[in-house]
This record gives sequence, structure tokens and C-alpha cells, in this order.
Amino acid sequence: ISLLMAFIWWLSERIHNAGIVDICWSAWFSLLAILYAALSDGALSRRILIAVIVSIWSLRLALHLLRRVSKEHPKEDKRYTTLRQEWKPNDARKMLIFFQQQGISNVLLSIPFAIVALDRNPEINAITIAGVVVWCIGVLGESLADRQLSHFKHDPLNKGRTCQVGLWSWSRHPNYFFEWTIWCGFYWIACGSPWGWTTIYCPVGMLYLLLKVTGVPMAEEQSLASRGDEYRQYQKTTNKFFPGPRKQGGTA
Repeated sequence: ISLLMAFIWWLSERIHNAGIVDICWSAWFSLLAILYAALSDGALSRRILIAVIVSIWSLRLALHLLRRVSKEHPKEDKRYTTLRQEWKPNDARKMLIFFQQQGISNVLLSIPFAIVALDRNPEINAITIAGVVVWCIGVLGESLADRQLSHFKHDPLNKGRTCQVGLWSWSRHPNYFFEWTIWCGFYWIACGSPWGWTTIYCPVGMLYLLLKVTGVPMAEEQSLASRGDEYRQYQKTTNKFFPGPRKQGGTA
């Protein structure tokens, strides 16, 4: 993963778009899950289960991000242009370190997949099934949120406006909420195997990152800068993360 991230960093410097790290960060999880499944000596049923569900989620997200980055190329996401400005004159070196940190997070967050793949018990217990159900809810919700936002943006009449339809009327960031739900599913799937409970840091860490670091804060800052008062009104009427009914004064 470290070598792959080093290559992706080199490529990002050539095309002047660090956004490709998001695509690869997502894709590497399927690579790791398949690797664990192929090399471990756990029950075949569990190895197939974890390799399949991780690959479905990982590759769907990677393809979604690829379409977004390809559409914006050569325009780089504002998150990364801001980092480059802050890190000058050593922005290239610091970006390499950032890419490596992303690779480290890949490995740490993939530990639940390894635990499942190493479990020699062929019986899929109730805890594992519950985890798969939570994972399904997360994947379906995230896919629907991405689709609704994409359809909204493709309408020329909505240019410069805030998406407030479907799941986006229940949460300002339903895609992030369901991404976290997916990680809760992975955790419960791991809990169906010995020592799976030790990976509680995965959903907790992901929630922290989404709410406090790379997810919601950056998205909110960009939305306020681009949509101003309309987005401020959206903030007053719509939950930030956890879905819920609109507050008084909201519009459909």
C-alpha cells in the first residue's frame, strides 16, 4: 500500500490533481480484503463474505469518485488546493507524507476484514448477519444519496443552488452518514469473530474524521462560500449529520 501510494502521489504531481488519492484510498480496501481472503486459512464462507461485501462497497465508491474527479480534471478539489497553499514551499513533500498517512489508515481500518478472514468457524452467526444488514442499509443509503445529488446537479436550473431533495432534506450530509453506517456494519461483522470487538476504533474513528476533520467541516465551509445565505437557511432547517425531520420553518 505504501508503494502504491507513492506511485499515486507521483502521478498526482504530474496531472496536478491530488484528488486521485480519494479514489485509490477507496479502491485499496477491496485489494486488501481480497488479499486477506486469499492468504488466510479461515473458513471459506467467511473469506468469501468479507471479500465480496468490501469489494462491492469499495469499488462502487471508487468509481463514483473517479467520475467526479474525471469531470473536474484538471481542476483540483479546493481541499487540496488549500493544503498546497498552506504547505508551500514544501507542498510536494508534505503531500507525499499525506498520501502515506492515507495508506496507513487503509491498513488500520482494514483490520476487521483480516479478523473475519482468519476466523475458522464456518457458521455465520446472528451478529455477523446483523452486521451485513447494517452494511446493506449503509450501501443502499449512500448510493441513493449520491444518485439524488448527481441528478440535482445535472439540472441546469439548479446551478448554484443547494440540493434539498430526498435524503438531503433529512440530513445535510446523508452520504457521510451512510458511509459511517457502512463502517458500523463492518464492525458488527467483525464482532461475529473472535477479537472482532477490538476494532471498535474503526466506526468511532470514522465518525470523528467525518464530523471533525475531513468530511463535514470542509463540505460546510465550501458550501457556505459558494451558496451563502441559501445554505445558511439550509443549516437552520436541516440536521447536520444524523437524518431527521426538518425543523420548523423548513421547506420541502
